Amino acid sequence: MSLSQALLLAHVGLAYRPAIVLDHLGIRVKRTWLRDTWGAWCQDRRTIVVAANLSAVQERCVLAHEVEHVLADDVACGWGPLAIRLERAADREAARKLIAISDLAAVAQWAPDVHTAAEELQVTERMLQVRLHDLTGEGWPWPQPQGGSKIGG
Repeated sequence: MSLSQALLLAHVGLAYRPAIVLDHLGIRVKRTWLRDTWGAWCQDRRTIVVAANLSAVQERCVLAHEVEHVLADDVACGWGPLAIRLERAADREAARKLIAISDLAAVAQWAPDVHTAAEELQVTERMLQVRLHDLTGEGWPWPQPQGGSKIGG
């Protein structure tokens, strides 16, 4: 990893811009209709495909997730136990970059629920849940409902 790549990846929280990271890495982003996922990494084409008509927050989270697949050099996620591990790892690392602990701590002091906190942190509720799960045992104030992720690929 070059120094400029390291500097790009050093930004976390509200300052993290996965689209800029992808541009710097030479990864193209293509928006199109997708049936059952919000995004996918196509390694052979050096392209990330993103569902059209996502909100800015949804797209930011999808791109952050897909950046992690790029950085991990994931070939294809497919199905099965390996795919589950790759998806969870991409979610966890993306959540760590999207949600700085300092931003989370500041929002946790006043936000009444996960929905409000996610909106303030400019992430999906799902991505905030991933980050909170990563910090389990730290005493965060909101309950953590179970749910699936459409951020796959």
